Amino acid sequence: MESARKLFDSMPDKDVICWNVMIDGYVQFGSPNEGLSLFKQMLRAKVKPNEATMVAVLSACAQIGALESGRWLHWYAENHGIDINVRVATSFIDMYCKCGSLEEARLVFERITHKDVVAWNSMIVGYAMHGLSDVALQLFDEMCRLGYKPTDITLIGVLNACGHSGLVREGREIFSSMARTYGIEPKVEHYGCMVNLLGRAGYLEEAYDLVKNMEVEQDAVLWGALLGACKIHGNVALGEEIAGLMMRQNLENSGTYVLLSNLYAKANNWEGVAKVRTMMRDGGVEKEHGCSSIEVNNRVHEFVAGDSWHPRSKDIHMMLEEMNAWVKAQGYTPRTDTVLHDLGEEEKEKSLGVHSEKLAMAFGLISTEPGATIRIVKNLRVCSDCHDVMKLVSKITRRTIVMRDRNRFHHFENGSCSCGDYW
Repeated sequence: MESARKLFDSMPDKDVICWNVMIDGYVQFGSPNEGLSLFKQMLRAKVKPNEATMVAVLSACAQIGALESGRWLHWYAENHGIDINVRVATSFIDMYCKCGSLEEARLVFERITHKDVVAWNSMIVGYAMHGLSDVALQLFDEMCRLGYKPTDITLIGVLNACGHSGLVREGREIFSSMARTYGIEPKVEHYGCMVNLLGRAGYLEEAYDLVKNMEVEQDAVLWGALLGACKIHGNVALGEEIAGLMMRQNLENSGTYVLLSNLYAKANNWEGVAKVRTMMRDGGVEKEHGCSSIEVNNRVHEFVAGDSWHPRSKDIHMMLEEMNAWVKAQGYTPRTDTVLHDLGEEEKEKSLGVHSEKLAMAFGLISTEPGATIRIVKNLRVCSDCHDVMKLVSKITRRTIVMRDRNRFHHFENGSCSCGDYW
């Protein structure tokens, strides 16, 4: 990317294709903010975007949850003669879904006169990631009735929908009928969906047997899903067996060590935790740090745990103290058992209080109008303590809080969450 940018900057006359390639490069290689920044430069340079530009920039908005920027792009496309064909419309659906606005995604979907299977897939996957599994399955049935042939992506979306709501019977039926009904042989991604579905629902042995007997090659994601289920249900013996298998087959990554460490910590096996951390240190394995972001006035603000660098850090921490007083008055007790370090209760409580998603929420409360929806994106799974706090804050402030974590969306309203505490 660095070499590409140097060459790009040296070009005296850049047409729309040059801009598109550079923007899309940033987006595809995990630098969506740089892609958005370059798009703004493109507009200042008086170069008119086209369909390919919109697809790339909408993908950037989707990655970072920049709903305001995505809405502005929608306005721009409609008012500057950009053809919102099925490809562009599908990109808008994907953006709105990943930015937490299913209503706007569905409006775009309904306006497409000649839908293709990709558009249907995007809407089904969108409902699945928001935990609206019944709606996703209804849309899938409608799609099939209208004569659209499902693809492997369709079935990944449907199986994920089952997984997010614990619909084990429905998931088993769909998975077992894939080849017979839809002519699609299960791939490793479909097996991964089933392992996640069965594992989260507590059917660990069935999930383990499915992986051992599958006909396609196993991968780290598959075993990681099963290891994660062991952590949820506290099955240390099976978790150790799976982690050992992954290490012997060189399938382990940083997440493998973190999940095993968390499994030991949940069981108060601090000797096991120390052993795993020694292995990580000796192997040069670094844990992925949690990061949360929130978009305010078309600018994305990012936070990591304990952050104090933000210009409004003092106000943010004052709001954190105020939030803490609110929720404790409602009977909240910090879930110190989720702190995966051998610390005292007071230190654990302090650690929980400055999680990145809480910092983002505090910033949202002081930076937006009363009653406005707060939208947060986190790169990891939200912890149960932050989940509890967000439910209470949504009730106390009468605000909707929409959070996208690594696995799914959570919509907090009036003290409850759309996930039904199943995530």
